[in-house]
Amino acid sequence: MMLCHILLISVKPEYANKIFEDKTKKVELRRVRTRVKTGDIVFVYVSSPKKTFIGFFEVDFVIEKSATKNELKELWKQVKDHAGIKRQEFYKYYEGASVAVGIYFINAKKFEKPIELHRLKDKISNLRPPQSYRYLNEKEYETIMLLGGENPSMMTNN
Repeated sequence: MMLCHILLISVKPEYANKIFEDKTKKVELRRVRTRVKTGDIVFVYVSSPKKTFIGFFEVDFVIEKSATKNELKELWKQVKDHAGIKRQEFYKYYEGASVAVGIYFINAKKFEKPIELHRLKDKISNLRPPQSYRYLNEKEYETIMLLGGENPSMMTNN
């Protein structure tokens, strides 16, 4: 039985590297509100040219601000040392957005065997990497975990 949300997000290769290799990125910035909360699982799909499901992390907490000048300034103060992004890139990213979300995470784990998109599509034919994000069902979760060499029963219970 699913006891938490499981989110799939697309991330550019440079940021995925900061999450799983350098371990310098501890907060994922988004322009769209999600329903994730503490304890939820987020799978990371690395966009072109890699096109690979690389790993996952657990949501620690989420901060949400409106994308007004003052609120963005406040968010930048909170995330600047953990977002793996420069100040001007941060402000450019949120141009035209109405909401600014920071998903702080813990326990980032790279798959033993990163999963190429074509391999996953053999198992889950309707899977399309999201532009922003999409929720996964329990079967999709289990399939991704198994293909990645992980134990699907490690799902947190929140």
